[in-house]
Amino acid sequence: MTTGHGAFIAFEGGEGAGKSTQAQLLAEALRARGLTVVTTREPGGTPGAEAIRDLLLSPPGAGWTAEAEALLFAASRADHVANLIRPALARGEWVLCDRFVDSSRAYQGGAGGLGDDAILGLHDFGSGGLRPDLVILLEGDEAALSARLAARDGDASDAIGGRPADYHRAVAAAFHALAERDPEGFARIDAIGAPEVIHARVLAAIAPLIQGPRA
Repeated sequence: MTTGHGAFIAFEGGEGAGKSTQAQLLAEALRARGLTVVTTREPGGTPGAEAIRDLLLSPPGAGWTAEAEALLFAASRADHVANLIRPALARGEWVLCDRFVDSSRAYQGGAGGLGDDAILGLHDFGSGGLRPDLVILLEGDEAALSARLAARDGDASDAIGGRPADYHRAVAAAFHALAERDPEGFARIDAIGAPEVIHARVLAAIAPLIQGPRA
């Protein structure tokens, strides 16, 4: 959890859900309220984590096993948490992150078959088990999100985004299960519609955090 008057919010969801767009819109809205906001992403966010991002999204040869992929994500996250997220929260700033540990739980743990315990064990070791104050889970119809992704990326998807539809279906199911098990930690947002409409839904979800940090 956070200290001071800041908060840690992670945006989660499958490919094409609009996480980057909504994180940027929220950052602008919070800054307009006079708050200090750090926007970041995973994998990435620090020089070391960005180097690992390149390895993950443009893997050598035939690519990584699920186990190696999970370890690389955990290493990237450990550097990100230690050198960007925790220092910003300690200063009382807001941190908005495009993906965090729940992506590893859904992709490698769920669709990749490694299981939740393995991913959480890596997260406990590497990042002290840090959780966001709130996870914004952007969900939508598979066909609509696929069309949005195709319009954005064409044939240029990265190594993870370009996986088969069955894999991404399993990712969506895993996200759904995580949110079902933790309704207080997740705000499930309909990601279909104009960005400004979805942004209004996000603002409504985070209103309690703007009023003050959760106990």
